[in-house]
Amino acid sequence: MNKNTSKILVVFAAFTVLLASCGHDKTHPGYEYAPNMYYSVAYDADKGNPNFSNGMTNQHPVEGTIPRGYEPFHYENTPAEYERAGSELKNPLERTEANLQEGKRLFLTRCVQCHGEFGRADGSLAVNGKFPPPPAYQSEALKNLPEGKAFFSITYGKNLMGPHGFILDKDQRWKIVQYIQELQKLPLEAK
Repeated sequence: MNKNTSKILVVFAAFTVLLASCGHDKTHPGYEYAPNMYYSVAYDADKGNPNFSNGMTNQHPVEGTIPRGYEPFHYENTPAEYERAGSELKNPLERTEANLQEGKRLFLTRCVQCHGEFGRADGSLAVNGKFPPPPAYQSEALKNLPEGKAFFSITYGKNLMGPHGFILDKDQRWKIVQYIQELQKLPLEAK
C-alpha cells in the first residue's frame, strides 16, 4: 500500500467514526463524557457540606459587601426620619411623559390592589372588607403629601402597607411618586 492510499484510508476511517458517533436516532441524547460535571452533588443548605469549616452550605456574605443593584437609603425607619425625608428628599428624575407612563404602569401593577386605579382607596383589597382602606390621594391627609414622604412610605411601608423598597428599585419608586402626584390633582369623587 502506498502513502496516498494510507492517508485516504485514515481520513475515511476518521470520517466514518465521526459519522457513526453522531448517530441517527434522534431520541438518544448521546453519551456523556465526565457525567459528574453535569450532575453535581447537592448539599443540604444547613448541614453536611465538607467544603466549609462550619459544615453549612448557606454562608453569610463577606463583611462589607452589598447586594448587586443595592443603593443605600440614608434614612432610618422612624417617624422623625419620615418627617426629615419629607423635607429633604426631592425627586431626581425629570418629569417626562415616559416617566409618568412607567409610573402609571408600576402603580397599576403594585399599588392598585389597595389604592385603586385613581388612588381613591377603592382597590379590590380595600373594598372587600378584609383590610381598612388607605387614605385617598385626593383626601386632605394626602393631597399635599411631600414627594419625600411618599418615597419613604413606598420604601419602608406605612401603617398596613408593607415595604416595597426591596421589590422596586429607586427609579421605579420615584416614577410611582410622579404618578401619585398626578393622582393627587384629581377630584376625590369617583368618575
